[in-house]
Amino acid sequence: MTPAEKLELVGELSQTVRDLALIGLRRQHPQASERECFLRLAARTLGPELARKAYPELADIEL
Repeated sequence: MTPAEKLELVGELSQTVRDLALIGLRRQHPQASERECFLRLAARTLGPELARKAYPELADIEL
């Protein structure tokens, strides 16, 4: 594989992991909006403290 092909594969795998995490969040919180699921994913990815700094509306969501 060329370096470009490896980089593309890593990007695809990263997107797959995000997609699977969103599926899990939707199952855990079936009433949540798309935005809430995005915010919950941000909290998982960044950690709650940094996510709340980046997305102040997370203060309204119990994590």
